[in-house]
Amino acid sequence: MTFNPSKQPLCQQVTQALDNYFSQLDGHEVNNLHALVISEVEKPLLEAVLKHTKSNQSKAAKMLGLSRGTLRKKIAAYQLNH
Repeated sequence: MTFNPSKQPLCQQVTQALDNYFSQLDGHEVNNLHALVISEVEKPLLEAVLKHTKSNQSKAAKMLGLSRGTLRKKIAAYQLNH
């Protein structure tokens, strides 16, 4: 059986990415890891959902389980052009 990353669950992909990150620290201290991971995942999530909904913010907010106002704040924070 060959490895197919698209069939690997997201949680396993995140675990692998973090393992890689930790292995490259070379003794450096880690700060604000939670914020780093969230920002790395949230922006592409928002981009994908907005693309899927053809930039319909009401549909995107519902799909994400966010209020439309919260989605708009996140769009502005990540400087997404939608």
